[in-house]
Amino acid sequence: MTAWRVGFGSPAPREDRAAVAEAIARVVASGWFILGPEVEAFESEFAAAQRCSHAVGVGSGTDALALILRALGIGPGDEVITTPFSAAFTALSILMAGARPVFADIDPESFAIDPDAVAAAVTPRTRAVMPVHLYGQAADMAGIERVAARHGLAVVEDCCQAHLATAAGQPVGAIGTAGAFSFYPTKNLGALGDGGMVVTGDRQLADRVRRLRNGGQRGRYEHEEPGVNSRLDEMQAAILRARLPFLAGWTARRRALAASYRARLAHASLVVPPERDAGHVYHLFVVRSSRRQALQNHLRERGVETLVHYPTAIPCMPAFASTNPTPCPRAIRAASEVLSLPLYPALSDEALIEAAAAVTDFDRKD
Repeated sequence: MTAWRVGFGSPAPREDRAAVAEAIARVVASGWFILGPEVEAFESEFAAAQRCSHAVGVGSGTDALALILRALGIGPGDEVITTPFSAAFTALSILMAGARPVFADIDPESFAIDPDAVAAAVTPRTRAVMPVHLYGQAADMAGIERVAARHGLAVVEDCCQAHLATAAGQPVGAIGTAGAFSFYPTKNLGALGDGGMVVTGDRQLADRVRRLRNGGQRGRYEHEEPGVNSRLDEMQAAILRARLPFLAGWTARRRALAASYRARLAHASLVVPPERDAGHVYHLFVVRSSRRQALQNHLRERGVETLVHYPTAIPCMPAFASTNPTPCPRAIRAASEVLSLPLYPALSDEALIEAAAAVTDFDRKD
């Protein structure tokens, strides 16, 4: 196992360790583990943090997206336009709802779905658009909203990498019809397991998601419609409640680290994508290089851990072959060039300087 001089980070508790331990002990002592007071409290607290009216805790971010679609009545025979460049779970959620994902190519600078490509992909079967706020930066919501309004489409925001992010000052998740968040351990706000949240300003939509997440029950043993079992559990809700007060500080630290990277890599040969919106929360700090493998090998030799998010455009994956996906050349190219550098709240200034120096030294090798 490599002993990294600058590692990519760990989701284990740090300054929040005592608060997390207390939360775990509180739930164990209560003896209540599913859909109880911790979930209700976290739903309320997270809705306030995201400036949304309603929040519903579910089992994962993927489930959150699929349940929103189901609650909107989207299913077999319907199409949902989404990005070809993200974690595949975005598009998988559309398949889970029984609909067909339609891929519209990305803006090459922001990596987010291009509103013009969305407009070109609309058909009579299109019911919704699902943009992803990738790497912590909001998609072009103004452009997407214009297309959606023109065609009467719902906008389902994938906010799984964008806790506290904003688009032109508006919190993501509160712009479209509904938004979905993930609490996978590596997210900006992570659980010590899995979890997700639906946020919306529509009370009826929230009520239906709340019913669907619990087997379609309106009351105990009263299954009004076919639902699923996708419930944020009390333990994870309590842990997330303990960590939520740290999130604003963690976000500020991510932004400061990103600004330092931008300054130090300003003259490097690789491409540092621009910050399109000050509401970027830097879930990841991603650069582009046409010599990615050589750069990644160089950084490994220098003890700097890097990852690739994401190495394959979603339409190129066998799981989506049956959807007859449209080619998305900009997404395919991005998948061959992106590289994620270490960035997490506990990363020291000294470690970042070392990582940035290793990147710039790659140019000198030539």
